[in-house]
Amino acid sequence: MAVNEAEVPARKRRFSGLVKGMRGSFGSGRLIALLVLVALVALRVVDPVPLQMLRVKTFDIYQRIKPREITERPVTIVDLDDKSLREIGQWPWPRTTVAALVDRLTAMGALVIGFDVVFAEPDRLSPSTIAQSLPGLDSAVRQHLGSMPSNDQVLANSIAQSRVVLGMSARTSKGEQDNSSAPVSSVAVIGPDPNPWLNRYADVLRNIDVLDQAAAGRGLFNIAGELDGIVRRVPMLALAGDTRYLSLSAEMLRVATQTPTVAVRTAEQDGVEKLAIRRLLIKTDAQAQTWVYFSRYDREKYVSALDVLNGTVPADKIANHLILLGTSAVGLLDIKASPLDSFLPGVEVHANILENIIQQTQLNRPRDAVGKELVLTALAGLAMIILVPLAGARLTVVILAVFILGTLGVSWWYFANDLTLYDPVYPVLTAVMLYMYLTYSNYAREEAQKRQVRDAFSRYMSPALVERLAEDPSRLKLGGEMRDMTLLFCDVRGFTTISEQFSDNPEGLTRLINRFLTPMTNVILDRRGTIDKYMGDCIMAFWNAPLDDAEHASNACRSALAMVDCMKEVNVELKAEADAKGNRYFPLNVGIGLNSGNVCVGNMGSDQRFDYSVLGDSVNLASRLEGQSKTYGVTVVIGEATCHEAPDFAVLELDLIKVKGKTLPVRIFTLLGDATMAASEAFVALRKAHEQMLEAYRAQQWEQSEQALAACRTLAVAAGLSLEGLYHLYEERLAACRAAPPGDDWDGVFTATSK
Repeated sequence: MAVNEAEVPARKRRFSGLVKGMRGSFGSGRLIALLVLVALVALRVVDPVPLQMLRVKTFDIYQRIKPREITERPVTIVDLDDKSLREIGQWPWPRTTVAALVDRLTAMGALVIGFDVVFAEPDRLSPSTIAQSLPGLDSAVRQHLGSMPSNDQVLANSIAQSRVVLGMSARTSKGEQDNSSAPVSSVAVIGPDPNPWLNRYADVLRNIDVLDQAAAGRGLFNIAGELDGIVRRVPMLALAGDTRYLSLSAEMLRVATQTPTVAVRTAEQDGVEKLAIRRLLIKTDAQAQTWVYFSRYDREKYVSALDVLNGTVPADKIANHLILLGTSAVGLLDIKASPLDSFLPGVEVHANILENIIQQTQLNRPRDAVGKELVLTALAGLAMIILVPLAGARLTVVILAVFILGTLGVSWWYFANDLTLYDPVYPVLTAVMLYMYLTYSNYAREEAQKRQVRDAFSRYMSPALVERLAEDPSRLKLGGEMRDMTLLFCDVRGFTTISEQFSDNPEGLTRLINRFLTPMTNVILDRRGTIDKYMGDCIMAFWNAPLDDAEHASNACRSALAMVDCMKEVNVELKAEADAKGNRYFPLNVGIGLNSGNVCVGNMGSDQRFDYSVLGDSVNLASRLEGQSKTYGVTVVIGEATCHEAPDFAVLELDLIKVKGKTLPVRIFTLLGDATMAASEAFVALRKAHEQMLEAYRAQQWEQSEQALAACRTLAVAAGLSLEGLYHLYEERLAACRAAPPGDDWDGVFTATSK
């Protein structure tokens, strides 16, 4: 189908919008977790080998915790053990000895005799074979030996008189035997052809024809361990070439029940479902393999072949029993590993299968197990995706623990009570992996937020405050909020004049301003302040944001006083450096304005760039107060609200003033010292005289005001304060008022004409 090229960008935009929408709805962490969940579900559908091994290892643990109990022993193993091999000789024994063994077992009432060995070649000890192999033998003896029945025929006669199932071995390559006319047990298929599902082999290694024709049945005894070498499942039906063959255990049950045909039920999508031998049902997986529920290695199942031949075996161990003839001798290399035992004779695997079927203790892996496990996996993953961001990691880990215990408990209950195998591991692993990812994602997001907070505020706040804010970013309300705050502006007086002296040395000017900004910044940060910005030689700072500070006015006042003291130290250092280098000394003097009030604080700016800053009338007033410090000849000017919120400091009222841009007058003060100074006798006396001076001034009592002003000058010197500039200003005002009285409607308010 042709694609309109003009539509491609639009489609890309729609797809990009869809992804952004999903990211907005779920969050990037949730969206990735959802994709991980889809991948994990798909991985389970594919079911790679590591997942299979993890699953069967879990089932192994179940068997180790609760192995199959032995209540009765319907199967007896006639063991070609080391004792028998020592007495009778190495295997293979003469077929006449085997025939004697079969005869003895038949006479003792064996129900069926199954051979976990194969007689693929004629007996080399038959009389005719011996006669041909011995040169110089007397002709009469040679003729007599040649007329005797072969050992194979003797065994075939014994087999024909009993119910014997001979073992066969499936092999991966084509053999030389001609199996075209060999007898095969009848298998009827109910449903679709099972061949595509069955384990496939190239051929089978059969018994020699004389024995094969005499036997009541023939079955494959192949037992293959899984990738780790442990036997868990054994095929009950396999395909060799184009022929279906029953297993040794299934064939023994067919012969024991005298069933002419074994029914195999299949399903279109599920492969083989089960085998039916009269009333016995063999539960299998899709490949016709049965799960073996093992008991622990049981010596009571075994009788020595030598003891059978000697007639010393109790009759009740043979009569009406299924007999398996096999070996536990290590030298004959038929040792397997089970979930319970690292060394188990292969013949005992067949015995366990027979007991499972007869006693109805077969393990069952339901056809819908994978579907149920996938649903549980998806639900567990979705639960983690929803709960971790909403409920938090701590509560979710409790829920996760309950889910893990519940899933393991239900899976164990089904095994222990119903012998049903459900995999608990993959749903649990999925939930744990998503929990870990989402927890990490939340942690990473929080760390990113903390890093963002640190990056944003590390230059403007003290490290301790930055860490507190990083630990709880919710304290930083983005977008702006109204708060009662204290604002500070600090500016270098006469900086323009100083800058002119560095017109040919800009680097020197930069170093000078940095010598001023660095200690001033440290003073503010050490007292819980936040630097808003630097504006050339001016510092703007505030308190009570982004972290709460109940003493923001007091901390701001302490900072202002510390800045005054710090400037004295800076000037001493600058003078010493200038004298040492022979340079001109430029003292730095500052003016500081403080004001408190409700302002809007938050991220201010545009989508491209924003800063954490403040806006409001109180901010503007603080800036104006800094500008008035030079007018009144003081270093620190504070507003009335700051004075009220920090009552313990040494302050003097400066004036009632209408600052530039304001229509209402404000009462302003100068900050001179801390609580110790405020409580000193000298300052108390000064403050009293100062208040009398202002009261007389506003009452237009010029003479009394002048007398109080003179007292203030004397008391200021006694208190160690330099207020000559302030009192000189009032001296000029008093003189002007005497010369031109303001009139009866004068309210004592001074209107500032400059910032």
